[in-house]
Amino acid sequence: MKIDLHTHTLHSKDSLNEYDRIIEAVQRAGLDGIAVTDHNEFDGALEMQRRAPFLVIPAEEIKTAEGEIIGLFLQEWIEPDLDPIETVDRIHAQGGLAYVPHPFDRLRGSHITRDALVKVTPHIDLLEVFNARNALPQFNSRALAYAREHGIPAGAGSDAHTYDEYGAAYIDVPPFEGPQGFRDALQHGTWHGRLTGPLVHVRTRLDRTRKILANR
Repeated sequence: MKIDLHTHTLHSKDSLNEYDRIIEAVQRAGLDGIAVTDHNEFDGALEMQRRAPFLVIPAEEIKTAEGEIIGLFLQEWIEPDLDPIETVDRIHAQGGLAYVPHPFDRLRGSHITRDALVKVTPHIDLLEVFNARNALPQFNSRALAYAREHGIPAGAGSDAHTYDEYGAAYIDVPPFEGPQGFRDALQHGTWHGRLTGPLVHVRTRLDRTRKILANR
């Protein structure tokens, strides 16, 4: 199963992606599923799960007090701005998996701090070793090296905020059932990815500005 573990819908403040067009984009990319990881929002993930004819992992990209952590296989929304350990605990309390995205992309203000990463490393379930939106390849290579050093299962995702990005990075795993089955499948999976380049960030800034203006 080819699964893009990091995607966004119109519920994220910096994306205009609509559900039906996401479905088309995912199918066009040849993916078997996606994780919907909107910023501090959960409704988009639930709606995609209701609509999509493929696997949708309900998730949330949560802003903690020290950078972002993704909760996969969530059942309900988790509030932002908590301590990273408390965020991980709340993810696990729902039976979810804690996933740290773009841990070494120093150009993003949202990346997890070094101290927080060290603190949560014994407690997380997987680490994003390839994010297609990372500006420099070394950000991904550092994440891969860290995952290998600490024995953390590897994840990958496009971080899609626009339709053309779906499938730019994904994992390929055996079929599974539920969070624990997914975690086990990761041990036998592979990841694939290509960088999408700096222009996607320009588009995202424009989309965020359009949403701000529309809400005024």
